[in-house]
Amino acid sequence: MNTTAKILTAATLAIAAMGAAQAETYDGVLTVRSATSRADVHAQAVAAAHGVNIAATAYGQGVTTVASSVDRSVVREQAVVAAHNPNPWATGYGQGVTQLRNGSVDRAVVRAEARAAVRTSVSL
Repeated sequence: MNTTAKILTAATLAIAAMGAAQAETYDGVLTVRSATSRADVHAQAVAAAHGVNIAATAYGQGVTTVASSVDRSVVREQAVVAAHNPNPWATGYGQGVTQLRNGSVDRAVVRAEARAAVRTSVSL
């Protein structure tokens, strides 16, 4: 055996010994200690599953009714018209074409300020 093989063998044994020294026992994720029997827990789970959903919207109010003075067919016609209109949630909906008006600011000045702002943000 040459010296390189001896050194590698010694290093491997040293690493294995370190790993064995750091080994821990696994006790599980959590320990459950309960005074309630499985049958009682099952009965409580069945009762909760068949009970009222407390996370529901408008919990405890029961069925709500909405009083409306508009006929159902009119509402349906309005919905069809709205569905065939352009997207009402689009940016600038209903504003038409943007009109540019001449202001008192010179374009060259605005362009120079924009370029200066870009230069300072890039150099930081």
